[in-house]
Amino acid sequence: IPFKDLAMGLMMGDRSEETVSSLAARLARLDHKLSADDHQKITAEAGTSLTAIVSDLFNAIDPDKVEADAKAAGHPEPDDAAMQTAREARIKQAANIFTGPLINLMDTVRRDNEQTIDHENLDTLLRTEWAGSVAENAQQITQEFEAYLDENRDQIEALTIYFNTPARRSEVTYAMIKDVLKKLTDDRPRLAPLTVWQAYAHLDEYKGSNPASDLTALVALIRRVTGLDATLTPHSERVRRNFQNWVLNHHAGHGDKFTEEQMEWLRMIRDHLATSFTIERDDLDMAPFDSRGGLGQMYALFGEGMDDMMTEVNRALSA
Repeated sequence: IPFKDLAMGLMMGDRSEETVSSLAARLARLDHKLSADDHQKITAEAGTSLTAIVSDLFNAIDPDKVEADAKAAGHPEPDDAAMQTAREARIKQAANIFTGPLINLMDTVRRDNEQTIDHENLDTLLRTEWAGSVAENAQQITQEFEAYLDENRDQIEALTIYFNTPARRSEVTYAMIKDVLKKLTDDRPRLAPLTVWQAYAHLDEYKGSNPASDLTALVALIRRVTGLDATLTPHSERVRRNFQNWVLNHHAGHGDKFTEEQMEWLRMIRDHLATSFTIERDDLDMAPFDSRGGLGQMYALFGEGMDDMMTEVNRALSA
């Protein structure tokens, strides 16, 4: 995508992380090429330096800063929606610096410093894919990912549970999965979960939708590697299917059926588990449960069996 189109898109309301990341990377490269005079022109037009603009763009999509904003907005354990809202707010603030004149100036100095000879007859990208054999590249990615998980199975708590005691997988928490993701991205950036997902999707001939986040993709990939799932299965899809089966089995028994009010809470728990992997008492004091009465209302609906019910749901939906 041409630089000017990216910048204009951001100015006009494009809040996608891909746009911000690409634009920031291009401006960072430009920052190192410009003369003092060009830097001065941009600073005069923008009211701040190009270096500061680049920093603001990268900070707008920094996961730690986004998470901190989401927590400050009242989400102690931010879900995907809260993270998206916080990210878009940061991107909007960073985008405020861009105006038509500033973008035109940046594009002019960029072209003046570009080493491209022909600015009029540029190549057109026809397709993007792995170089060489798609199957061979996908196989290489999956083998490297499997080797990394196996090497760390006794060092990372969540992997230890999935590999050594999979019956305890309902005990795997959101924080544990975040720990796996952090170590993976620090050690092997090439093995980003969504990249590995695409590799398995090709090998498994998976045609469904992509995961909502790196975390949910990672859970599905770990299950695939450890043999809990024979083929790639989205975490949210499995949770919904397991929830449906659990409710059907409960209603097929001789005990009391769930009331509609209880079912509303159970559906909220289902949706929580689709992104946070487990439900605990503390979660009931956060959104969306807090707006419906929180822990007190949960107890009013399920009584003394509340904790046993949550344990049962964790176990059933993580199957």
